[in-house]
Amino acid sequence: MNINWYPGHMVKAKRAIEENIKLVDIVVMLLDARAPFSCRNPELEKIARRKKIVMVLNKADLAASASTKAYIKKLTDQGMVAVAMDSIHGKGQKEVIEALRMAYQDKADIMISKGNRVRPARVMITGVPNIGKSTFLNTLVGQKAARTGAKPGITRGKQWVRVRDDIEFMDTPGLMWPKIDNTEQGLKLALLNIIGENAYKEEEVALYLINILQTRFPKVLSDYYKVTDLGVSNAEILEQISRKRGHLLKGGSLDLEKTCKHLLIDYRSGTLGRISLDDDYLTQA
Repeated sequence: MNINWYPGHMVKAKRAIEENIKLVDIVVMLLDARAPFSCRNPELEKIARRKKIVMVLNKADLAASASTKAYIKKLTDQGMVAVAMDSIHGKGQKEVIEALRMAYQDKADIMISKGNRVRPARVMITGVPNIGKSTFLNTLVGQKAARTGAKPGITRGKQWVRVRDDIEFMDTPGLMWPKIDNTEQGLKLALLNIIGENAYKEEEVALYLINILQTRFPKVLSDYYKVTDLGVSNAEILEQISRKRGHLLKGGSLDLEKTCKHLLIDYRSGTLGRISLDDDYLTQA
């Protein structure tokens, strides 16, 4: 499944990031904790290569804890700064703030050595679409939000948001890269609702999810979906779920389209449990 999903507004978003990157000290790259390696945007990393980068594995509440720890270790071993955060409940925000403080320390030390006042760190928030940037920002800002006004060189109307006295954030639109060549990566991004639904077939993604459940989480199929006949094809499992859920069309035939939609919603909402997708990356060099 090759996915080409690069709406026109993505070009504008990329251009805005390229124009504003020079104004920031640090770039936060939000990744979905369930599949952080699949969510890494090579174009964003190229644009931000001269900046300090902090990778935040967001939505950690939906991911398997052991996998998240392993993903962070893998990224750290690759020389990245990576922390996990559950933006819904605010867990991990102290670790994020500390990572930003450490990333800014060298620049702050230079200001101090010159006898200058240390200005707030300027941080750009980036990530692929639907990665939870708004929730992440709102959680960090809390009730202390203070819009600090337009900065020189930024398009009129663009605002910075001050988190504390020492950090200011600039939000950016979600940005994808033009083409996803790896089939499984594309299926993961579709399952995570990162790419637009017009770019994939829901049944293909639902069958991919069923395969994951058959292979790694068969009890989800037997206990939650009440599937009694495991070990058959993914398509037959889909039919069993459809029948158990009473998803029927007029005439009594199965409404598989409705079942596929429900399967994707169940996964995305965390109803099926904390299921991570990127463990295959852990064994790669």
